[in-house]
Amino acid sequence: MHELTTPELYKALEYARSLDETEGRKILNQFQADQPVLSQMVFQLFPMAINEQNQDMSHVFMDLCFDIICVYQHAFGKTPTQDELSPEWLEKQAELLSTQLQSLSKQKESLQEHFDQQIKQTGLINFINDSIDEFAAEDKKRKPAIKITETMLLIVTHLFSNIYTHSKA
Repeated sequence: MHELTTPELYKALEYARSLDETEGRKILNQFQADQPVLSQMVFQLFPMAINEQNQDMSHVFMDLCFDIICVYQHAFGKTPTQDELSPEWLEKQAELLSTQLQSLSKQKESLQEHFDQQIKQTGLINFINDSIDEFAAEDKKRKPAIKITETMLLIVTHLFSNIYTHSKA
């Protein structure tokens, strides 16, 4: 897997934004069938944590997760199924993320800087963060949820990068 160039990223985002509701629902249904555990985490658990701070931000989180799914599928192919990964893969990812988050909480390095060393989808992360900032700027009640929304989306992007990298290995 490689870092997307700006034209590749924009082409993938254009693809995601051009889908109608039927096509979008088909992609989400397929993702839920292929990655049921990850889907539950991304579309149920993470939004619940964000919703505690702001419901609007939990909705934009889910919209941006859809964009992430589409970008990865457009750029790197169909999302690998849970069966293509070892049964313990997601559990190991959760443990790794937990360890990394605990370690980072004791350091000054930000989560963004830490993951930048591992994943190289900088353009996508910048797009996501800009989208969050623009959305939050529309209503001051959304601002307290910016950090958690950015963090959760960074984790989702990290997990997608790992899925594609691990399934190819």
